[in-house]
Amino acid sequence: MSRVELLGADDAPLVARRYYDEGDPGPIVAALAQVPEMLDSTLAFIGAVLGPSSIDGRTKELVILRTSAVSLCRYCVDSHSVVALDTGVVHDEVAALRNVEAAWTATFADPREAALLGWVDAVAGGRGPVSDESSARFKAEFADHEVVELTLLIAATLMLNRFCTALDLPTATAVLDRLRRERLA
Repeated sequence: MSRVELLGADDAPLVARRYYDEGDPGPIVAALAQVPEMLDSTLAFIGAVLGPSSIDGRTKELVILRTSAVSLCRYCVDSHSVVALDTGVVHDEVAALRNVEAAWTATFADPREAALLGWVDAVAGGRGPVSDESSARFKAEFADHEVVELTLLIAATLMLNRFCTALDLPTATAVLDRLRRERLA
């Protein structure tokens, strides 16, 4: 049960109702509808960071799923496991990213993806500055504009992780059913 009321279309403020035009907009929007003056700007930011860019969808989902696992956000881990599968991340990769206790290194041998996931773990799992070693490894594989975008993606994901975890947002039944079928739940 969410810690705040997740507003349905009939209870949402008039300015938020367009988000319900195609049905249930999901718990993030249903919670944000409580503060409609923040809804448009928050969703625009999330859409810009998580949406299409020069970074391919698979890479973004590796970042989002691993960041969410590191921050223990059940809602985001579950939701993005399904999205990751749909963007070409295979079952064993999704399982490795979800498991914070086990090393992902055996599953992700590609140097570029290994550098990326090392960066995610350093940024999402650490406090204070990131080590020069982590930075050098990451920058050896990614151009500066990619470093900036991927780091912003980690940061935005952390923001959403805290929002979803603090409010205890529920995972959709369809997502849980898919995870069971994929043997990930």
